[in-house]
Amino acid sequence: MNVVVNKARHPQLANYIHSSIFALLPYIQKGLMERVVVIFYGQDQVPLEKFVFKLTIGQSYQSSVSEAELEFALRAFLVKLNVSETIAKPLPSGANWEITANFRELPSQENEGEEAKLWVPTDTKQWMQPSEITPIKSMDSNPLKLQLYMEHPSVTEQKV
Repeated sequence: MNVVVNKARHPQLANYIHSSIFALLPYIQKGLMERVVVIFYGQDQVPLEKFVFKLTIGQSYQSSVSEAELEFALRAFLVKLNVSETIAKPLPSGANWEITANFRELPSQENEGEEAKLWVPTDTKQWMQPSEITPIKSMDSNPLKLQLYMEHPSVTEQKV
């Protein structure tokens, strides 16, 4: 695609990211996935910010969009990710993060087999007030629709 992207340098981190996303692939292909969320936490395990990738894959795949057009749209989407650095605030010392997935419906072990055991419900604390959303980029190229936005606590939530 000829797009410069940042990559994790630490082999275990790179492996964690790769295996997490690769494990989601069957659910994305079947249309069961709604969002992939990267959540950054403070020391109290309360989310500081969330990067939300909302995606929809058209199940018909009978689109007239060429591979080159889809590649061009993905390239524009990926380039925009570099700008998101300026939106995010610096994380405090001791912050951590995780990758979570929001499903349209929970995968059943009967239908999905061993793959369904890889994902467990999260115990992520939620904000008490509705979050503020900062849109970053959206793309609509059949069969792929993709939105990226950032969620952060509302001003009233930050003061509590």
